[in-house]
Amino acid sequence: METQGKFLVIPGVKFAYGHDDIVAALASSARVKATTATRKKIVKRTGTALSYRFVRDTKGWRVFVSVQAQPVEKATRSQAGAMGIDLNAEHLAFAETDSFGNPIDFGRFDRAVYGKTEEQATAIIGDTAARIAQRAKLAGKPVVIEELDFQKKKAELESADRRGARMLSSFAFNKTAASIKSACFRAGVEVVEVNPAYTSVIGAVSYARSKGIPTHQGAAYAIARRGLRMSERPTCRVAVVPARKGGHVTFALPVRTRAKHVLSFWSNVKTALYDYLWVRRAVEDAAPWKSPKADFSTSLGNPARAAGISTSPTAAATTTASKDFDV
Repeated sequence: METQGKFLVIPGVKFAYGHDDIVAALASSARVKATTATRKKIVKRTGTALSYRFVRDTKGWRVFVSVQAQPVEKATRSQAGAMGIDLNAEHLAFAETDSFGNPIDFGRFDRAVYGKTEEQATAIIGDTAARIAQRAKLAGKPVVIEELDFQKKKAELESADRRGARMLSSFAFNKTAASIKSACFRAGVEVVEVNPAYTSVIGAVSYARSKGIPTHQGAAYAIARRGLRMSERPTCRVAVVPARKGGHVTFALPVRTRAKHVLSFWSNVKTALYDYLWVRRAVEDAAPWKSPKADFSTSLGNPARAAGISTSPTAAATTTASKDFDV
């Protein structure tokens, strides 16, 4: 260190992140002489603005410098297809499509943050987001994610996945979405946000069984197709939905009223699906000795009445099935 008048100069300072952007912003700074309307001479600064924040903690003094990131040339286009991402508690499922919405590849990015410190979770989420951005850039396709509504996502997981609901306390949905947007911005990858309504139900009913993929990857496929504005009409009349413990639930889809929006139809499907899943779990709890890998199916309107199971919450723990379902 050396002193220049009343200033202390510290040479060799290097920032771990964004160093080149900071150096470029400093190089663009210049002083320009100007005259105001009242003919007063002033000196103005031009270039990119920087903000400094000095923080003292247990490690000593640290300096944080913020600068506006410069836009990167876009390297993706929707005419090539899309890459849908479904955010979940333990992993991120993805589905890649062509320009016509046909599937090309499915997969998942493991990202277990349960039990990690905040710093560890942030690092894991950041690495996963960078992998997503890199894959999308190589494919030349935009990333499609849901417009995140934490309360709706939480309610959905609580209804469909008990283990995922337990992990919600350690899963930062907003942080993950923000990391994906940031990584894609730096890589020149376009991010498209879509309405999250019923993507999990569409993926489970229309794509999971027919494509031979898990329900989360089916949801990612539904998200990608929605980003491309493809049709969301049902692809079958009888739904075969994978359930927990290796089984599946089969039920006839409700009649679609074409005068209403297709999302109204999927709302009815969601209600029916959750009814059947609830009955299946109630039957499993009442008859745990039965095989969990068989089919549970009925065409009756009320699955709870079909199973002879009381819908009373107080009776759910002790009720038994009056009809012998093979579950």
